[in-house]
Amino acid sequence: MNNKYFSNRAACYTKLMEFGLAMQDCDKCIELNPGFIKGYLRKGAVLKMDKPQEAIAVYKKALEIDPSNHEANEGIRACRNTLNQLPPEERAKRAMSDPEIQSILQDPAMQVILEQMNKDPAAANEHLKNPVIMQKFSKLVESGIVKIA
Repeated sequence: MNNKYFSNRAACYTKLMEFGLAMQDCDKCIELNPGFIKGYLRKGAVLKMDKPQEAIAVYKKALEIDPSNHEANEGIRACRNTLNQLPPEERAKRAMSDPEIQSILQDPAMQVILEQMNKDPAAANEHLKNPVIMQKFSKLVESGIVKIA
Protein backbone atom coordinates (compact mmCIF):
# COMPACT_ATOMS: atom_id res chain seq x y z
CA MET A 1 0.00 0.00 0.00
CA ASN A 2 1.00 3.59 -0.61
CA ASN A 3 1.84 5.77 2.40
CA LYS A 4 -0.23 8.63 0.93
CA TYR A 5 -3.34 6.46 1.17
CA PHE A 6 -2.82 6.15 4.94
CA SER A 7 -1.99 9.83 5.27
CA ASN A 8 -5.17 10.88 3.46
CA ARG A 9 -7.30 8.41 5.35
CA ALA A 10 -5.82 9.67 8.63
CA ALA A 11 -6.93 13.18 7.65
CA CYS A 12 -10.44 11.87 6.99
CA TYR A 13 -10.55 10.01 10.30
CA THR A 14 -9.38 13.16 12.09
CA LYS A 15 -12.22 15.18 10.54
CA LEU A 16 -14.63 12.45 11.66
CA MET A 17 -13.09 12.66 15.16
CA GLU A 18 -12.00 9.01 14.95
CA PHE A 19 -8.66 9.79 16.54
CA GLY A 20 -7.65 6.23 17.35
CA LEU A 21 -8.08 5.20 13.72
CA ALA A 22 -6.31 8.36 12.58
CA MET A 23 -3.32 7.51 14.80
CA GLN A 24 -3.15 3.98 13.40
CA ASP A 25 -3.05 5.34 9.87
CA CYS A 26 -0.45 8.00 10.77
CA ASP A 27 1.77 5.30 12.26
CA LYS A 28 1.35 3.10 9.17
CA CYS A 29 2.11 6.05 6.88
CA ILE A 30 5.31 6.80 8.83
CA GLU A 31 6.27 3.12 8.84
CA LEU A 32 5.89 2.92 5.05
CA ASN A 33 7.76 6.17 4.37
CA PRO A 34 9.59 7.76 7.33
CA GLY A 35 10.63 10.66 5.09
CA PHE A 36 7.04 11.68 4.26
CA ILE A 37 6.43 14.78 6.37
CA LYS A 38 2.63 14.71 6.20
CA GLY A 39 2.54 11.54 8.28
CA TYR A 40 4.21 13.41 11.13
CA LEU A 41 2.14 16.55 10.65
CA ARG A 42 -1.12 14.60 10.78
CA LYS A 43 0.05 12.63 13.81
CA GLY A 44 1.07 15.84 15.57
CA ALA A 45 -2.36 17.35 14.85
CA VAL A 46 -4.10 14.39 16.50
CA LEU A 47 -1.77 14.31 19.50
CA LYS A 48 -1.84 18.03 20.22
CA MET A 49 -5.43 17.82 21.41
CA ASP A 50 -4.76 15.48 24.35
CA LYS A 51 -1.02 14.93 24.44
CA PRO A 52 0.74 18.18 23.54
CA GLN A 53 4.07 17.00 24.94
CA GLU A 54 4.06 13.97 22.62
CA ALA A 55 2.90 16.16 19.73
CA ILE A 56 5.93 18.41 20.18
CA ALA A 57 8.22 15.40 19.74
CA VAL A 58 6.37 14.39 16.56
CA TYR A 59 6.51 17.92 15.16
CA LYS A 60 10.25 17.97 15.87
CA LYS A 61 10.61 14.82 13.76
CA ALA A 62 8.81 16.65 10.96
CA LEU A 63 11.31 19.50 11.31
CA GLU A 64 14.14 17.01 10.87
CA ILE A 65 12.69 16.37 7.40
CA ASP A 66 11.99 20.04 6.63
CA PRO A 67 13.49 22.49 9.16
CA SER A 68 11.47 25.41 7.82
CA ASN A 69 8.06 23.68 7.76
CA HIS A 70 5.51 26.27 8.90
CA GLU A 71 2.88 23.74 10.02
CA ALA A 72 5.34 21.90 12.27
CA ASN A 73 6.64 25.14 13.78
CA GLU A 74 3.08 26.36 14.39
CA GLY A 75 2.16 22.99 15.90
CA ILE A 76 5.03 23.24 18.38
CA ARG A 77 4.04 26.82 19.25
CA ALA A 78 0.40 25.79 19.82
CA CYS A 79 1.41 22.82 21.98
CA ARG A 80 3.71 24.97 24.10
CA ASN A 81 0.91 27.50 24.57
CA THR A 82 -1.42 24.71 25.64
CA LEU A 83 1.11 23.40 28.13
CA ASN A 84 1.86 26.87 29.47
CA GLN A 85 -1.84 27.45 30.16
CA LEU A 86 -2.17 24.33 32.30
CA PRO A 87 -2.10 24.74 36.05
CA PRO A 88 1.39 23.89 37.36
CA GLU A 89 0.11 20.73 39.10
CA GLU A 90 -1.48 19.39 35.91
CA ARG A 91 1.57 20.24 33.85
CA ALA A 92 3.85 18.42 36.28
CA LYS A 93 1.47 15.44 36.39
CA ARG A 94 1.48 15.15 32.60
CA ALA A 95 5.24 15.50 32.46
CA MET A 96 5.80 12.86 35.11
CA SER A 97 3.73 10.36 33.13
CA ASP A 98 6.15 10.72 30.20
CA PRO A 99 8.63 7.79 30.26
CA GLU A 100 11.38 9.95 28.77
CA ILE A 101 10.98 12.55 31.54
CA GLN A 102 11.02 9.79 34.15
CA SER A 103 14.21 8.37 32.65
CA ILE A 104 15.93 11.76 32.65
CA LEU A 105 14.96 12.48 36.26
CA GLN A 106 16.10 9.04 37.43
CA ASP A 107 19.48 9.34 35.74
CA PRO A 108 22.03 9.86 38.56
CA ALA A 109 24.30 11.95 36.33
CA MET A 110 21.43 14.28 35.40
CA GLN A 111 20.48 14.58 39.07
CA VAL A 112 23.99 15.79 39.89
CA ILE A 113 24.04 18.15 36.91
CA LEU A 114 20.66 19.67 37.79
CA GLU A 115 21.76 20.14 41.38
CA GLN A 116 24.95 21.88 40.22
CA MET A 117 22.97 24.09 37.85
CA ASN A 118 20.62 25.02 40.67
CA LYS A 119 23.46 25.99 43.02
CA ASP A 120 25.68 27.65 40.41
CA PRO A 121 23.94 29.04 37.30
CA ALA A 122 27.34 29.55 35.66
CA ALA A 123 27.74 25.75 35.72
CA ALA A 124 24.77 25.58 33.37
CA ASN A 125 26.78 27.12 30.55
CA GLU A 126 29.44 24.45 30.83
CA HIS A 127 27.00 21.53 31.09
CA LEU A 128 24.83 22.74 28.21
CA LYS A 129 27.78 22.56 25.81
CA ASN A 130 27.23 18.80 25.82
CA PRO A 131 24.51 18.10 23.19
CA VAL A 132 23.10 15.13 25.12
CA ILE A 133 22.77 17.18 28.30
CA MET A 134 21.28 20.06 26.30
CA GLN A 135 18.67 17.75 24.76
CA LYS A 136 17.66 16.32 28.13
CA PHE A 137 17.61 19.75 29.76
CA SER A 138 15.47 21.14 26.91
CA LYS A 139 12.99 18.30 27.39
CA LEU A 140 12.71 19.16 31.10
CA VAL A 141 12.20 22.85 30.31
CA GLU A 142 9.54 22.10 27.66
CA SER A 143 7.68 19.88 30.08
CA GLY A 144 7.66 22.53 32.79
CA ILE A 145 9.71 20.44 35.24
CA VAL A 146 12.57 22.94 35.04
CA LYS A 147 11.87 26.65 34.95
CA ILE A 148 14.37 29.18 33.62
CA ALA A 149 14.37 32.61 35.24
